Amino acid sequence: MASEELARVIGIVSQMFAGDAPDIAASRARLETAAALFQRPPDVRYEPVDAGGVRAELVVAPNADPERTLVYFHGGAYTAGSIGSHRALATELSRVCGLRVLNVDYRRAPEHPHPAAVEDAVAAARFLWKQGVAPERTAFAGDSAGGGLTVASLVALRDAGHPLPAAGVCLSPWTDLTLTRASHTTRAALDPMCRVPALTLSRDAYAAGRDPAAPTISPLFASLVGLPPLLIQVGTAEILLDDATELAAHAKRDGVDVTLEVWDEMIHVFQAFFPLLSEGREAIEKIAAFLRARL
Repeated sequence: MASEELARVIGIVSQMFAGDAPDIAASRARLETAAALFQRPPDVRYEPVDAGGVRAELVVAPNADPERTLVYFHGGAYTAGSIGSHRALATELSRVCGLRVLNVDYRRAPEHPHPAAVEDAVAAARFLWKQGVAPERTAFAGDSAGGGLTVASLVALRDAGHPLPAAGVCLSPWTDLTLTRASHTTRAALDPMCRVPALTLSRDAYAAGRDPAAPTISPLFASLVGLPPLLIQVGTAEILLDDATELAAHAKRDGVDVTLEVWDEMIHVFQAFFPLLSEGREAIEKIAAFLRARL
C-alpha cells in the first residue's frame, strides 16, 4: 500500500495530468506552470551559459566542486520541458552530489526533430570539455526523454570517436520510441503521468518520419559497447518500467558496468518529488554515492 507521502504525490500528479487529450502546447504549459512555483535559493548560483551554441544554465550549490560537473538533460518527451521545469531537480542534485550541474536546454520537437536534441547534447558536453573540465570529471544524467538522451548522446560521442564522460545516470528513461515494451500496456493503469497516446504524439514529432528504432532515437536498440558505467532508476508504477530494465539487461550483455534500481510503487521520475517524497530524497542520495565513486 502506498505511503501517505506517495498517495499525496499521486493525487497531485493525477490532477495535473487528468483528462487531457494529447497536446504538445498543453504539456509545455503544464510543466512551466509547475516550474514557476520553485523559488531559487539565495545561496545557489544560476549562470546562463552559451554551451557551444546551445542554451544552458550552470547550477552551482555552495558545496559544489568546481572540477566536477553533471550535464543534465531534462525530460518532457522531447517536445516539452526546459531549464526552468527542471531547475529544482538540478539544484537538489548540485547540493546533494556536491558538483556543478549544467542544465541543458536542448532543442525540442516538432520545431526541431531528431537529431537536434542529440546534436545539442553532444555540443554542450564538448563545450564543457573545451573549457577545461576533464571528461573523466564529468557525468551525464537525465530523466524520461532526457534519460534516453543520456544514452543516445553517449552512443553518438562514442561513434564519433570523442571522449566519453565517466558515468551516466538515467531516471525513468524513455529508451524505446517504438512503444512496443510490455509495460507500456501492463502498467498503464498504475501510471498517473505517462500515457501511450501522448507519447505517440511526441514520438511522431521527434522522429519526424525516421525509423523510431534508430539507435540514437531508441537507444534500447543501439550497441552499448564501450559506454561508461550507468545507474538506472525506475519505479514499478510506470509504463516505462521495461524501457529501464531492458536497457540495463542490454547494457550488461554489452559489457557495461550497470546498476539497476527498481523502486517499488514509485511513479515516473519520482526523484523530482523530493520535497514531498522520502524515496525521492533517498534516490538522489544514491545518485550522489554512485557519482562520488566514479568521478
